[in-house]
Amino acid sequence: MKKPLDADIYDNYVMILKSELVPALGCTEPIAIAYASAKAREVLGVMPESMEMCCSGNIIKNVKGVTVPNSGGLKGIDVAAALGVVGGDATKELEVLEGVTEAHIEETKKLVKQGFCRCTLQEGVENLYIVAKVFAGEHSAEVTIINRHTLITKIVKDDAVIYEHKISESASEKGDKSLLNVKDILTFADTVAMEDVEAVIRDQIEKNTAISQEGVIHPYGAQIGRTLLDVFGNDVRTRARAKAAAGSDARMGGCSMPVVINSGSGNQGMTVSLPVIEYAKEYEATKEQLYRALVVGNLISIHQKKYIGSLSAYCGAVSAACGAGAAITYLRGGTYEEVGLTIINTIGNVGGIVCDGAKSSCAAKIASAVDAAILAHYMAMKHVSFQPGEGIIQEDLEGTIKSMGYIGRVGMKLTDTEILNIMIDRVDVDQM
Repeated sequence: MKKPLDADIYDNYVMILKSELVPALGCTEPIAIAYASAKAREVLGVMPESMEMCCSGNIIKNVKGVTVPNSGGLKGIDVAAALGVVGGDATKELEVLEGVTEAHIEETKKLVKQGFCRCTLQEGVENLYIVAKVFAGEHSAEVTIINRHTLITKIVKDDAVIYEHKISESASEKGDKSLLNVKDILTFADTVAMEDVEAVIRDQIEKNTAISQEGVIHPYGAQIGRTLLDVFGNDVRTRARAKAAAGSDARMGGCSMPVVINSGSGNQGMTVSLPVIEYAKEYEATKEQLYRALVVGNLISIHQKKYIGSLSAYCGAVSAACGAGAAITYLRGGTYEEVGLTIINTIGNVGGIVCDGAKSSCAAKIASAVDAAILAHYMAMKHVSFQPGEGIIQEDLEGTIKSMGYIGRVGMKLTDTEILNIMIDRVDVDQM
């Protein structure tokens, strides 16, 4: 057994896991809109007569094509906002729509048809930015969310600020991700007391396995998971891809079952966990071995995303699948070097998958990313890898992770803008 980490770093890693691995009902962007809207109505104190949503491009991109959970198959920002007002419970945060009824859905349909909610694009703001404004007579309320799906930064009632939260305060509450690195993550996974992580990892296994099975049984979305199993059989490599994809099929298709997220995303939470669970079954790993492997996968995924941010043009399935591949290597007895090669090989292969919003094709991107991570794992176990100087691969592991993060955060910023322009019809592709 390795020497334990410094107590402060150890406690920080536990805090990161507990704050990041939380349940969410449906795609987190429409849920964040519903949460802000439900909170705004709560502050207003009465049913609004009208409302306005001001959102960043990335929020609009990730809500446009995905089914709002518990909505009866409806899509759109106005649906998520109105449903949050009508039937949302803000105290449940990412499970805000858990108590929605058929009556709430019918009322939402009426409000949407009446133009109850006006939606506008807010430019020049953080990638994750939501403002919900509600109005009733001469009274109003406004709730702002920035950077994290449940991070309310300001509440205004009748033009008076009644709550304000500085974004810089968040690290002390959620853990300092700047302390994450692969070497310490592996040491932490080797030495962490099970009682410190068991509850959150168990919840991730149970909830994500359940929605994955739902996606296998029922024809949600593009049926990527079902197609993989039907066409390619039932070996562990196929199951690893199919189970992660099936969870996304269900989730993007509006399934109301909760998912334990990673880096603010249910798709990433499923991608980082379900392939590892399948490999653990295949090799008859013990419960403790699986839990420690999932600690590795989750923290490595979070480590990569800290350089990119919650929302960007970089598909988060890649960083999550990279974490899953690293976890599989760890589960199979891989060393620090082999885990590192798995990460490098995944980034060097599929680092360029773009995010063009939450929708049914997310499941296919997940399957592709997991396939690349599995290939990366087998390459790493043979000590075969892409070399420094080949593309963005750097001399060391952490440098390679940072280089991919820089591309996702800075290099793909213009790509992100142009993806949104196409999605909201600012670009006439027929004239190109």
